[in-house]
Amino acid sequence: MKLGMFLKTAEVPSGLNMDVVLEAERLGFDSCWAGEAYSSDAVTPIAWVLARTTRIKAGTSIMQMSARTPTMTAMTAMTLQALSGGRFLCGIGPSGPQVIEGWHGERFGKPLSRTREYVDIIRQIFARQAPLEHRGEHYRIPYDGPGATGLGKPLKSIMHPDPDLKIYTGATSPAGLRTAGQVADGVLPIFMSPEKADLVAGPVQEGMAKASNTKSLARFDIAPYVRIRMGDDLDACRNALRPELALYIGGMGARSKNFYNDLARLMGYEAAAAEIQDHFLAGRRKEAAAAVPDALIDEISLVGSKARIADRLQAWAALAKDHKVGTLLLNGLTVDTARVAAEAVL
Repeated sequence: MKLGMFLKTAEVPSGLNMDVVLEAERLGFDSCWAGEAYSSDAVTPIAWVLARTTRIKAGTSIMQMSARTPTMTAMTAMTLQALSGGRFLCGIGPSGPQVIEGWHGERFGKPLSRTREYVDIIRQIFARQAPLEHRGEHYRIPYDGPGATGLGKPLKSIMHPDPDLKIYTGATSPAGLRTAGQVADGVLPIFMSPEKADLVAGPVQEGMAKASNTKSLARFDIAPYVRIRMGDDLDACRNALRPELALYIGGMGARSKNFYNDLARLMGYEAAAAEIQDHFLAGRRKEAAAAVPDALIDEISLVGSKARIADRLQAWAALAKDHKVGTLLLNGLTVDTARVAAEAVL
């Protein structure tokens, strides 16, 4: 099992914590990732990391598809791939309707079919087998719709990128995981439990069965986010993670459409998910955080003493034998926790 780390975009205004990144690289971590919501973008921090490192890979987790055309994403990926010596990992995803429609002012539409088209276009560009042409529901290249001049023509990238670009998708729902298995090289689940790994691996394998080429988990990277908080006071460690989990489960979406709430229910926390959402949407954020079960935190996170975290890492490492996890992306990493994780796994 490989280790990766996640850079929180909230760190950007005060500067990225490069001490942790450089220590992770020294310890043998495989990758570093940055995401975007409605503040920092994902590309700029990753470009910064790639410029200041020499070995560690860096990826976007995720670039919001509706914020960029697929050709713009391909151009970004080609550039970072070339400048970094092939260390860039391309993570894309649909985000959610609140961000896409409320922030970007774009239609959320059909995220799964958009993902399939988006990945297909990027792969065509990187393959350079012919000038780019695509006729789909979401993208028509060259554009021939309303207002078209008729002057557009198929083009081929001037750059000659490595066609082996690794494309990851952000997915939480079974349908999204199936799409990842079908079209991508990896997936970035936001919640995952070693004891319930088949909730992720199962749909991914179903998607692989639909792919035209032969795919298997051995060549696919399931890379879940795993929050980490180390300390001798277990309750304090859990409490430090509750507000963020409550935000996702209770407030990242409307009552009728919250992918993270659906996932918590699917993992067996139906009553808690409902209570967290009720509190959060009513403005009772402290109560929402308090309603996050200890058991859920323990399943999907690494919390507590050094010994407890090292022991829990073995449950994750055991999944790697069946390729049900490839990379563990540690969220909230410090120099000290990076060393503990590396000692236990690498």
